[in-house]
Amino acid sequence: MYNHKKCVAMLLAGGQGSRLKALTTKVAKPAVSFGAKYRIIDFPLSNCVNSGIDTVGVLTQYQPLILNEYIGNGHPWDLDRTFGGVHVLPPYQAKNSMEWYKGTANAIYQNIHFIENYNPEHVIILSGDHIYKMDYQKMLEEHIKTDADCTIAVLEVSLEEASRFGIMNTDENNRIIEFEEKPAKPKSTKASMGIYIFKAEKLYSYLRSDALDPASSNDFGKNIIPNMLNAGEKMIAYPFKGYWKDVGTIASLWEANQDLLGVDPEFDIYDANWKIYSRNMGIEPQYVADGAVVSNSIITSGAKIYGTVINSVIGANVVVEKGAVVKDSVVFSDTVISSGAQVNYSILDEQVFIGEECIIGSPKAEGVEIAVVGRASQIKTGSVVAAGANIEKEEA
Repeated sequence: MYNHKKCVAMLLAGGQGSRLKALTTKVAKPAVSFGAKYRIIDFPLSNCVNSGIDTVGVLTQYQPLILNEYIGNGHPWDLDRTFGGVHVLPPYQAKNSMEWYKGTANAIYQNIHFIENYNPEHVIILSGDHIYKMDYQKMLEEHIKTDADCTIAVLEVSLEEASRFGIMNTDENNRIIEFEEKPAKPKSTKASMGIYIFKAEKLYSYLRSDALDPASSNDFGKNIIPNMLNAGEKMIAYPFKGYWKDVGTIASLWEANQDLLGVDPEFDIYDANWKIYSRNMGIEPQYVADGAVVSNSIITSGAKIYGTVINSVIGANVVVEKGAVVKDSVVFSDTVISSGAQVNYSILDEQVFIGEECIIGSPKAEGVEIAVVGRASQIKTGSVVAAGANIEKEEA
């Protein structure tokens, strides 16, 4: 049937991501660069198209400009469709009011009309700020097989980590019997990944009821999921095995980039069977000059390396001049590191200029924090940026 989709994806991409410090001053967290040639949102979008889900609503709010431009018509992810495809959904002026998205559930509620336009049987809710590869189709098949009202992807974590997550307590058939938000004494190690599949009609019903509750936080984890459990709806946990990283902090973002390095990386972005797609603007090949040193690093297209790069991830059109050293660092696109500069254990955002003989960060060691230099910052010749510093561009 032409006007019908089996499953529609709704991708929550409006988060501010304040724990990423200067990296999210001008951009939403899902638009932050990752792995030299990607942005974080490339991963859930690629998962959708690889899973056969071709209708995706991307809900934006905080600093949406770069994210909106990046997604465009969805062509890089094969999501430029006549019926379906990818659609950016910011808050809008309704007939009676104009409201920002108040919570994750409210964001979906305000866009029920978008979902209903495709008359889906099921709706998958995704987060736009995690790095992972996942076949949503397999999760959908399990959701249908068990006749669940809601299926929630869960990841096994250690007991020590469990108190940082929403924890699902289940019976022997993976039916969820209790949900605890960041419990002090967890009874289970099944952590919610923030990936939900609902029967569409059930989702509409609970969203509409939630919107009428003035005491609600309008949040899936705090309201929708507990309300469904309390009502006795069939809730199933779907175990996920594989790499998954919440890159909501500077440390976790740095670690996830490091996980790409090595002969046998912890997270393989070169898997031909599960490609990660991105928008790349016809960039020229990378160049590594005679005398340059590159070790255990990712150098993407357009980068020019004349100095030394060790254990680092280097983005498009980055220039590392002769005599400059970059070690244990992540450098986003269009950044220049001038001659004699030393960059250690740092994350440099897009369009940064590091002057000659600058010292950025300190060598990686226990207790040393990551230095962060924000988008379009200019670090003058001979300057020192201390470990753990958070440098933002000064506005005129």
